[in-house]
Amino acid sequence: MKIGTLLVAIATIICVAATPATAIPGGWSKIKNIADPHIQELGKWAVMEHNKVGNDNLKFLKVVSGEQQIVNGVNYHLFIDALRLDGSHGTYKAGLFEEDSSNLNTRKLISFSSTN
Repeated sequence: MKIGTLLVAIATIICVAATPATAIPGGWSKIKNIADPHIQELGKWAVMEHNKVGNDNLKFLKVVSGEQQIVNGVNYHLFIDALRLDGSHGTYKAGLFEEDSSNLNTRKLISFSSTN
Protein backbone atom coordinates (compact mmCIF):
# COMPACT_ATOMS: atom_id res chain seq x y z
CA MET A 1 0.00 0.00 0.00
CA LYS A 2 2.80 2.41 0.84
CA ILE A 3 4.63 1.60 -2.40
CA GLY A 4 1.46 2.31 -4.43
CA THR A 5 1.03 5.69 -2.73
CA LEU A 6 4.68 6.51 -3.33
CA LEU A 7 4.41 5.61 -7.02
CA VAL A 8 1.33 7.83 -7.44
CA ALA A 9 3.15 10.72 -5.75
CA ILE A 10 6.20 10.27 -7.99
CA ALA A 11 4.05 10.06 -11.13
CA THR A 12 2.23 13.25 -10.12
CA ILE A 13 5.51 15.11 -9.58
CA ILE A 14 6.84 13.93 -12.94
CA CYS A 15 3.67 15.07 -14.76
CA VAL A 16 3.71 18.49 -13.12
CA ALA A 17 7.43 18.98 -13.81
CA ALA A 18 7.09 17.87 -17.44
CA THR A 19 4.22 20.26 -18.23
CA PRO A 20 5.61 23.43 -19.86
CA ALA A 21 4.61 26.78 -18.39
CA THR A 22 3.04 27.78 -21.71
CA ALA A 23 0.49 24.99 -21.36
CA ILE A 24 -1.18 26.59 -18.35
CA PRO A 25 -4.68 27.57 -19.47
CA GLY A 26 -5.12 31.32 -19.11
CA GLY A 27 -1.37 32.01 -18.91
CA TRP A 28 0.34 34.38 -21.34
CA SER A 29 3.17 33.04 -23.48
CA LYS A 30 5.48 34.62 -26.04
CA ILE A 31 4.60 33.90 -29.66
CA LYS A 32 7.55 31.83 -30.81
CA ASN A 33 7.05 32.04 -34.58
CA ILE A 34 6.21 35.68 -35.16
CA ALA A 35 6.65 35.17 -38.93
CA ASP A 36 3.73 32.70 -38.97
CA PRO A 37 1.37 33.87 -41.75
CA HIS A 38 -1.62 33.70 -39.38
CA ILE A 39 0.06 36.01 -36.86
CA GLN A 40 1.00 38.46 -39.62
CA GLU A 41 -2.59 38.33 -40.93
CA LEU A 42 -3.91 39.13 -37.43
CA GLY A 43 -1.64 42.18 -37.29
CA LYS A 44 -2.77 43.37 -40.70
CA TRP A 45 -6.40 42.85 -39.70
CA ALA A 46 -5.87 44.82 -36.46
CA VAL A 47 -4.47 47.80 -38.40
CA MET A 48 -7.40 47.69 -40.86
CA GLU A 49 -9.90 47.58 -37.99
CA HIS A 50 -8.16 50.48 -36.27
CA ASN A 51 -8.21 52.49 -39.50
CA LYS A 52 -12.01 52.11 -39.65
CA VAL A 53 -12.43 54.13 -36.43
CA GLY A 54 -9.23 56.19 -36.36
CA ASN A 55 -8.19 58.75 -38.93
CA ASP A 56 -4.60 57.50 -38.97
CA ASN A 57 -4.74 55.57 -42.24
CA LEU A 58 -1.83 53.44 -41.06
CA LYS A 59 -0.20 51.02 -43.46
CA PHE A 60 0.62 47.63 -41.94
CA LEU A 61 4.24 46.54 -42.33
CA LYS A 62 4.68 43.57 -39.98
CA VAL A 63 4.11 42.12 -36.53
CA VAL A 64 7.43 42.37 -34.69
CA SER A 65 6.58 40.55 -31.44
CA GLY A 66 3.68 39.38 -29.36
CA GLU A 67 2.19 37.12 -26.78
CA GLN A 68 -0.89 34.95 -26.62
CA GLN A 69 -3.24 33.63 -23.97
CA ILE A 70 -5.26 30.48 -24.56
CA VAL A 71 -8.81 30.82 -23.24
CA ASN A 72 -12.06 29.93 -25.04
CA GLY A 73 -10.23 31.14 -28.12
CA VAL A 74 -7.00 33.15 -28.04
CA ASN A 75 -6.19 36.62 -26.70
CA TYR A 76 -3.27 38.34 -28.40
CA HIS A 77 -1.02 41.28 -27.62
CA LEU A 78 0.71 42.12 -30.88
CA PHE A 79 3.41 44.73 -31.43
CA ILE A 80 3.04 46.04 -34.96
CA ASP A 81 5.31 48.12 -37.16
CA ALA A 82 3.22 50.44 -39.34
CA LEU A 83 3.77 53.36 -41.65
CA ARG A 84 2.09 56.69 -40.84
CA LEU A 85 0.70 59.11 -43.44
CA ASP A 86 3.80 61.31 -43.13
CA GLY A 87 6.01 58.34 -44.05
CA SER A 88 7.41 57.77 -40.56
CA HIS A 89 7.38 54.41 -38.85
CA GLY A 90 5.46 53.77 -35.69
CA THR A 91 5.11 50.82 -33.36
CA TYR A 92 1.64 49.99 -32.08
CA LYS A 93 0.28 47.55 -29.55
CA ALA A 94 -2.92 45.77 -30.53
CA GLY A 95 -5.02 43.70 -28.16
CA LEU A 96 -7.37 41.32 -29.88
CA PHE A 97 -9.41 38.21 -29.32
CA GLU A 98 -9.98 35.41 -31.81
CA GLU A 99 -12.53 32.77 -30.91
CA ASP A 100 -12.09 30.60 -34.02
CA SER A 101 -9.11 31.01 -36.36
CA SER A 102 -11.10 29.60 -39.28
CA ASN A 103 -13.81 32.27 -39.00
CA LEU A 104 -12.90 35.95 -39.47
CA ASN A 105 -16.21 36.99 -37.89
CA THR A 106 -15.03 35.77 -34.47
CA ARG A 107 -12.23 38.37 -34.20
CA LYS A 108 -12.55 41.43 -31.97
CA LEU A 109 -10.13 44.33 -31.70
CA ILE A 110 -9.98 45.16 -27.98
CA SER A 111 -7.34 47.91 -27.98
CA PHE A 112 -4.93 49.68 -30.29
CA SER A 113 -2.39 52.26 -29.17
CA SER A 114 0.94 53.79 -30.12
CA THR A 115 3.95 52.66 -28.13
CA ASN A 116 6.06 55.66 -29.10
